[in-house]
Amino acid sequence: MIGLLPLNFKTERKLQLKEIERNQKEKVIIIACQLPLVSNDHFENSLEELHSLTKTANGIVLTEATQKRDRIHPSTYIGKGKLEELSGLVEQLEPDLVIVNDELSPSQLKNLTNTLGLKVIDRTQLILDIFASRARTKEGKLQVELAQLEYLLPRLIGQGIHLSRQGGGIGTRGPGETQLETDRRHIRNRIVDIKAQLKQVLEHRVRYRARRKKNQVLQVALVGYTNAGKSTLFNRLSKSESYEEDLLFATLDPMTRMMVLPSGFRTLLTDTVGFIQDLPTTLVAAFRSTLEEVKEADLILHIVDSSNEDYQNHEKTVYKLLEELEVKEIPILTVYNKSDQICEAFVASPKEEFIKISAFDLNDVKRLKVAIENRMKAEMMVVYSVELSPEEGKILSKLKTESLIEQFSFDENKDVYQIKGRIQPTHPLVTKLNQWNGKGK
Repeated sequence: MIGLLPLNFKTERKLQLKEIERNQKEKVIIIACQLPLVSNDHFENSLEELHSLTKTANGIVLTEATQKRDRIHPSTYIGKGKLEELSGLVEQLEPDLVIVNDELSPSQLKNLTNTLGLKVIDRTQLILDIFASRARTKEGKLQVELAQLEYLLPRLIGQGIHLSRQGGGIGTRGPGETQLETDRRHIRNRIVDIKAQLKQVLEHRVRYRARRKKNQVLQVALVGYTNAGKSTLFNRLSKSESYEEDLLFATLDPMTRMMVLPSGFRTLLTDTVGFIQDLPTTLVAAFRSTLEEVKEADLILHIVDSSNEDYQNHEKTVYKLLEELEVKEIPILTVYNKSDQICEAFVASPKEEFIKISAFDLNDVKRLKVAIENRMKAEMMVVYSVELSPEEGKILSKLKTESLIEQFSFDENKDVYQIKGRIQPTHPLVTKLNQWNGKGK
């Protein structure tokens, strides 16, 4: 019996810690309307995604109230009867806030807040809040603040204390010190100021991209639905240590690292923010400069979570956003990630070339690198063949790092290195290779 006491104590302590953790999370009620054109599967997947978004924002869902309607109620989002039911749930469960699975108009937000007597936020504000908590770089923080201010500006009238940004909790992260409710003119001035700062950042990005192009560095961009495993794969491909977690929008700020392919050829790999259905327009606009990295890529890796039953809609969402970004001519390699947990109904899309992998399987990562290399050889490079003397060490070194070598040998009779490989047609070395022996293609 004495030996059991510490175990019971530990168990009780664990329960206490879980209760403390639960109490620290904000308690949430979710409400959602299903319109006639929305299928049951899509509606359920959307609700599940909202649960995940709430978890990411450190909230815990107590219950959800759903309603099928022909159209959204123009004043209160849900109908009168459902609103009375929701008021009863609020009184019974005492949540900290209500989250709506759509974007509310200013009047809907005001009416729901006044009727329920507690904080109400919509899907857009929830996503903005998560972005605010995830932003790490100055640019990321500025972009999120810009999106928040542009979203909140038309919603200031009559919101009173419920719009105060001084408190903590979901929907209040971000520009707390600006006191949004006190001065609309101050907000407009702040928006102008942020846009001016972002313009400077954009100009720096343009110069940086121009330098990369001049140096003939090929770039691969990872895109995909949020939580598809982009950051995990980014770390495995580049041997980097970017933040990865099983949460939506675990990565916000883009990151670029060197990736070494099987032949030793070096290329740049960029991780980008995850896409999501109904991504707020203000966010798409604010992050356009960041997403320009995708437009400048030579190859896009479209990462898809093959374990998610809604993977097909996730693919469509990504292609839609790529279309909005006017990404048309860049080759795409679809990477179906989490192949060890693939869903039963999975069928690969015939739209693009694809490969199935698990980011945690080292052999799969190697296979992906081979596939990337093959695409580059086939679509972005031309063949060259050259003989170089040992004295040409500088050229040899450049060829090893800036071209993709396929054959490399030393001919003792001629005392030369015989090299065959592939190189970008616009690379400065092409002219020199042609001058050497006329074998450059």
